[in-house]
Amino acid sequence: MTEKTISEFSRLLSIMDELREKCPWDQKQTNQSLRKLTIEETYELADAILKDDNDAIRKELGDLMLHIVFYAKIGSEKGLFDMGDVLESINTKLVYRHPHVFGDVSVTRGAREVEENWEKLKMNEHSEYKPVLSGVPASLPATVKANRIQEKVRGVGFDWDSREQIWDKVTEELDELKKEVAAGSKIDMEAELGDLFFSVINAARLYEIDPEAALEKTNRKFIRRFNYLEKQTLAKGLSLRDMTLDEMNIIWEEAKQFDRD
Repeated sequence: MTEKTISEFSRLLSIMDELREKCPWDQKQTNQSLRKLTIEETYELADAILKDDNDAIRKELGDLMLHIVFYAKIGSEKGLFDMGDVLESINTKLVYRHPHVFGDVSVTRGAREVEENWEKLKMNEHSEYKPVLSGVPASLPATVKANRIQEKVRGVGFDWDSREQIWDKVTEELDELKKEVAAGSKIDMEAELGDLFFSVINAARLYEIDPEAALEKTNRKFIRRFNYLEKQTLAKGLSLRDMTLDEMNIIWEEAKQFDRD
């Protein structure tokens, strides 16, 4: 750790002390009022990561660090905890859950074994039994939550023997969805579509693909290509509303040629 890191972190803590004492906006903030802003900052960091924009990542990490310091400051004012307690907590957790680094445990199966050990150690931290999925935040976006659920149950051995087996499950769920579509029950269609999504997300996990990132990249790709379609249409003095789907598809194919990922 560099002297600059220690100095700047100490400076941030001092700035927060000043802000809570002298700034009307900072004085009125609570855990509840900061929550939505923290979520926004987290998504901005995630956006910068997807863009692989290192300058933006640096800036967004700073914004997120400010929020962590803010919550710690509020906690200290209430006599509950301070920044030292926050750091001590995570340091203790990391040492305990990495016995292959800080202890005498050997890892022979790589990262997956580390994850399995992590979940086992996490369960052992509680004096009474804690359900495996109790640590999955209820407010997570559905795609992220599904992925986290699957990671959690894998940690206790509830997983496919080989990742290739997932494709039979995906096909099974797709066939069940098609049957419900034919039957015309919207409630059942919704249930089967959810099952299909869950199985596809499971496939992404098994092949070490972040489903949220994959879908977001497709969203952005579609936006770029549709913007091209719209721009070319307007340049020709036409309107999308007056064009047939076949006419739009011709320009869409052009957009795909100009936008190769």
